[in-house]
Amino acid sequence: MRTTLARPGRRGILAAAAAVLALAGGLTVAAALGDQDGPPQPGQDRIAVADADPAPVAAPKNPIPPATPVLDVAPVTDLGPLLAASAPVAIDIPSIDVHSTDLVPLSVGADGVLPAPTDYQAPGWYTGGPTPGQLGPAVIAGHVDGPDGPAIFYRLGELTAGAEVTVTREDGTAARFTIDSVASYAKAEFPTSLVYGNTTNRAELRLITCGGAFNRTTGHYVDNIIAFGHLIA
Repeated sequence: MRTTLARPGRRGILAAAAAVLALAGGLTVAAALGDQDGPPQPGQDRIAVADADPAPVAAPKNPIPPATPVLDVAPVTDLGPLLAASAPVAIDIPSIDVHSTDLVPLSVGADGVLPAPTDYQAPGWYTGGPTPGQLGPAVIAGHVDGPDGPAIFYRLGELTAGAEVTVTREDGTAARFTIDSVASYAKAEFPTSLVYGNTTNRAELRLITCGGAFNRTTGHYVDNIIAFGHLIA
């Protein structure tokens, strides 16, 4: 099983924060005017100004405070549950009888291809991406069959939405995922961005195996079956 990998872009944990805004009240300052007997009287030749400022009006005894302005605050993005980095050591998918305590690390070769594990009964996890439970898509791949018959992900195509996947991690924690969808893609049109790209800003899981027709000339299946899931606990 071979899947073509586009180099993943930056990953980073997207942090969401709310701004705390304080409204300051106005400060009134009274100025002393001196000890005058009264304002000087204008002469007979005074010229009235049409738009002179009106006389100040006494403030009411119980003034109504001004309305607090409505401030636009950016909504906080809910990233869902997230776990710290920890390598996977076991995977369980009860609905298709998958139980493995031997997950092997996989890395991209010089040809840009993520190889399948050499052991047909051992799934492998992509070390260049997040570990299961971290923000972004964790990728686990396995064979559909081998020389001796069905392999670890032989029934991956039978998964349905709502199925649960538990990945036990090196730190002793268990990441629980639910399957959102399962799809088949021609290997020539492998959806690299959907598999390796963080398109939803949450902790996700991708399970990959081979499927479709078997090409006896090349000795490979023509499709990839991919299960998409997200972390629930």
